[in-house]
Amino acid sequence: MVQPKMKVVLVEPEIPFNTGSIGRTCVALDLELILIGKLGFSLDSSSVARSGTRYWKFVAISLYDSWDNFLLERSPLDEQLYFFEEDGPKSFYTPTYHPQAYLVFGCESKGLPKSTREGMKNRVFSIPIKNKTVKSLNLANAATAVIYQAMRDYL
Repeated sequence: MVQPKMKVVLVEPEIPFNTGSIGRTCVALDLELILIGKLGFSLDSSSVARSGTRYWKFVAISLYDSWDNFLLERSPLDEQLYFFEEDGPKSFYTPTYHPQAYLVFGCESKGLPKSTREGMKNRVFSIPIKNKTVKSLNLANAATAVIYQAMRDYL
């Protein structure tokens, strides 16, 4: 069986509790957490650590100051990139995820910048929501659902 080396990418996350919770999930599944751009909190903030509880010190974390620098340094293939947005045209259940996938999420208040997903329309996915009074899910909940779906063939 192929051993996945998936990565979770958060572009300008704003809420430390979400990032801490996602970091904890990354530790549980041996995934790297990549943070890009301006963060809405300090990484040494007690609120991030509190959300990740005692696991925060084990998070494999990488930082990039911009999406362009991330692309330049990592050079991901298009087929490795999966963007998650409430208006994504396809369900996150659709793809068979690449074992070296980058699962990319935007900030809590604005989602992913259009420039980040420009030219990648076929790589944008959404989580189905039956009741349309709910516009979107909490970032940590959405990321956890996506991560487990992406890893379904590897667990």
